[in-house]
Amino acid sequence: MTNAPHAIPAPASAPAPARAPSIIVGLIGAGIQASRTPPMHEQEADALGLRYIYRLIDLDQLQVGVDALPDLLEGAERLGFTGLNITYPCKQAIIPLLDELSDDARAIGAVNTVVLSGGRRVGHNTDCSGFAEGFRRGLGDVPRARVVQLGAGGAGAAVAHAALQLGVGRLSLFDADPARAVALAEQLNARFGAGRADAIAELEPAMAQADGLIHATPTGMAKFPGLPLPAELLHSRLWVAEIVYFPLETELLREARARGCRTLDGGGMAVFQASDAFRLFTGVEPDPERIRAHFAAMGAN
Repeated sequence: MTNAPHAIPAPASAPAPARAPSIIVGLIGAGIQASRTPPMHEQEADALGLRYIYRLIDLDQLQVGVDALPDLLEGAERLGFTGLNITYPCKQAIIPLLDELSDDARAIGAVNTVVLSGGRRVGHNTDCSGFAEGFRRGLGDVPRARVVQLGAGGAGAAVAHAALQLGVGRLSLFDADPARAVALAEQLNARFGAGRADAIAELEPAMAQADGLIHATPTGMAKFPGLPLPAELLHSRLWVAEIVYFPLETELLREARARGCRTLDGGGMAVFQASDAFRLFTGVEPDPERIRAHFAAMGAN
């Protein structure tokens, strides 16, 4: 009797390679549906081989205000988010909800990046470093003895600190809320020295003497179109730096160029703050020039 042949065992399948965990981050703010931050982060992550998901948490879409921040932050932690970017109108309101602040965030009094790790919430400010790097590349050779800044809110505070770090001699702050401009001027003088900043109630005399204008309010955004100051205050000796980047070509920049001003759009700040935030979220060094190319590929508007 012939023995039945032994069945040949099927080769053992190789174990599937372990997949790297997803990095989940989000942006909290109002009216942020047009934000370019998610694609900038996600495309850079793709280039680096990272599994990266970026979600918008839009207060307007959710029909809630800044009072919802505690719940939104707790929800992000429960869902395993690695971190959050924070934008208007939450950059200062988020601070009491955090466990720790970086030195820059503490000095500026505003946060645009929160890292969630080990049950702790650590706030950072990459607006300051982002504006500074964009300015160095776009307007690095301009005079800066006297500069006027419009806006003293969360983004304005970061930009003002960057301006004085960049060597602005005297920074004059104008804000729709005069008390906010006074408070920021006092904060800047305490950090950088008496007389480096002042709060102004009238724009015209300050603009007449200024070398440059920094715009740090939401005016000019797609959601808040228009000019942040009378166009006749712009003069050809002035340089103008904008922080709004959607649209990239704001009405302020159009008016300034028409009057012969050198200008800097908000794209540089957007790119370099995103690059710094990406590093904080992932621990991986991004390529700022590649992020800039991602940004440019999205067009001007």
